[in-house]
Amino acid sequence: MKLQRFKEIALDGTVRQNPTLRLVLGTCPTLALTTAAMDCLGMGAAVIFVLVFSNLIISLLRNVIPDKVRIPCFIVIIATFVTVVSMFIEAFLPSLYESLGMYLALIVVNCIILGRAESFASHNPVLDSVCDGLFMGIGFTLSITLMGIVREVLGKGTLFGATLWNFKIEFFAKPAGAFLTYALFIAIFNVCYNAVERKLKHKAGEQKHKAEVAAENTAAKEA
Repeated sequence: MKLQRFKEIALDGTVRQNPTLRLVLGTCPTLALTTAAMDCLGMGAAVIFVLVFSNLIISLLRNVIPDKVRIPCFIVIIATFVTVVSMFIEAFLPSLYESLGMYLALIVVNCIILGRAESFASHNPVLDSVCDGLFMGIGFTLSITLMGIVREVLGKGTLFGATLWNFKIEFFAKPAGAFLTYALFIAIFNVCYNAVERKLKHKAGEQKHKAEVAAENTAAKEA
């Protein structure tokens, strides 16, 4: 894989097509689990594992799987890795397994994973697909963990389970607080993203104008 291609995939997964803040996918675990930052890290790690390995297998089999049954095949592959990660967490991290509850099993139908399988892994080489799964997972994990930190600190007065203070705004620990926090994160992220995009476009326009002027001056001198 070329370095430029790697950078494009990394930027897409973490920023330009951030699944949580740009594409607004995987909203169920985002809203339900962001009351505790540790749960967010656990869910994020599980999603990264499933994304990477399901993308890997789907990319390897992309020329073998018949088009008419591709979605059922994708779901079977994804479900296999969800089962593996669920069994691992249940065996070695039982408290996390209890905290994640049914949302761990629901990774099977998570729009992020099925969406990347359909739109990317089934059309791209293996290494590209693995990187796409990795950075999409990282983008998802960073987003929900940051939200989890905000909601846990404000709603419970703790951080990763450690008590910070007794002051609490219980609203942020409730479902309504989840929607408000999510909306604020989307708004702030997109305002910053659009501002950076405008700045980059303006800079590119200036460079293009300078290049045109330089070319005109060179042509005038040669004439």
